[in-house]
Amino acid sequence: MKLYVTDFDGVEHELEALEGWRVMEIICDYGLPMKADCGGSCVCGTCHVYVAPEWLDKLYPKSDDEEDRLLDDAQEVQENSRLSCQILMSDALDGLRVTMAPGSKKE
Repeated sequence: MKLYVTDFDGVEHELEALEGWRVMEIICDYGLPMKADCGGSCVCGTCHVYVAPEWLDKLYPKSDDEEDRLLDDAQEVQENSRLSCQILMSDALDGLRVTMAPGSKKE
């Protein structure tokens, strides 16, 4: 299955995704510069991404913890903002498109 990630320079990357892996894990495994400071435990906002609008209805709703992290820790939050550590890849998400958000860039 595929995951399409647009990086901070506007370049889209086609990544191979595995069932059950977090989008954050896939992005980091491919060496894209995402902070992901908490490693997927939903206690920071450093894996913030924007989900392409056509995919929003296919994702599980945000948990209260994810909503709190987005509001408290993420930068430039939009309606399509999600934490990539909270999106698990599945066949239903094959072809998912996300854009890495400001504040999540690993320096």
